Amino acid sequence: MVTESLRDAYGEKLVELGGRYRDLVVLDADLSTSTKTALFGKKYPDRFFNMGIAEQSMVTTAAGLALSGKIVFASTFAVFLMRTYEQIRQSVCYNNLNVKFVVTHAGITVGEDGATHQIIEDVGIMSGLPNMRVIVPVDSVETTSVIEYLVEETKTPYYVRLSREKFPILNDESYEYRPGRSVTFKDGSDITIVAMGVMVSMALKAAETLKSRGIDARVINMSSIKPIDRYAIIKAARETGRIVTAEEHSIYNGLGSRVAEVVGEEYPVPVWRIGMRDTFGKSGKAWELFDYFHIGVEDIVRIAESCFREEKRYENIP
Repeated sequence: MVTESLRDAYGEKLVELGGRYRDLVVLDADLSTSTKTALFGKKYPDRFFNMGIAEQSMVTTAAGLALSGKIVFASTFAVFLMRTYEQIRQSVCYNNLNVKFVVTHAGITVGEDGATHQIIEDVGIMSGLPNMRVIVPVDSVETTSVIEYLVEETKTPYYVRLSREKFPILNDESYEYRPGRSVTFKDGSDITIVAMGVMVSMALKAAETLKSRGIDARVINMSSIKPIDRYAIIKAARETGRIVTAEEHSIYNGLGSRVAEVVGEEYPVPVWRIGMRDTFGKSGKAWELFDYFHIGVEDIVRIAESCFREEKRYENIP
């Protein structure tokens, strides 16, 4: 698969949109080279603000700019934005302001930076805030579409989670993001794998192996975490009878939790969650960490097959 950087796609799209929207401003917390907002700063220095290592000030400044009618993007590493929960809650979400938080270096793909930089709770934290929407793009194509959607179609808070690593390109260029809408990359009748971010490409690889073992797996990209595509989840529960979730995030407050909530309320079926359990990350090569924490391709295969076989066993009981 061809891979591209989601960060690069973000920075390049900001530059493009900056030429079309004079009210678009960008803030960063001294990490603009890494988050790629430096591209916007070079092109439009009068609309770019490096707030330094002062994330709380960045958020409150973003709120003030939004109140003055600006379209505001604020970026830093995902783990550092968590310092500003109070400011996001009180200044941005309480006032339902037009501030878009686009963070990078999320999850264990931060690699050698280690546990202190590998935020795995952020999706849950941001999803719990009233008025906040949460998106985890699957590739550079979706990232570009998301950023354009945020500028052209919304005036409310959003949290967009990006990675440091390059991800496989799964969407074609005609793709258009819409909130609360998932994409089924592979249909299947035996089991559904609902994934977000880089785990979607891993789920597709796992589905190939499962197919060779007689299990037809559906694979859904659930990039819109809040709002979530309830219809697709309920449909999958009805049609396949069992669901596995896969995320580069804690299973306790992320995608798995959201899917389980929908299933529990609407159409109860077994839900098996693959993700980080009650642990912090660890320093290591990004892609090796997936196997270390048992959330890699082979782990998806193993858990999905176990879920399927176990259900079959129960169904054979008179």
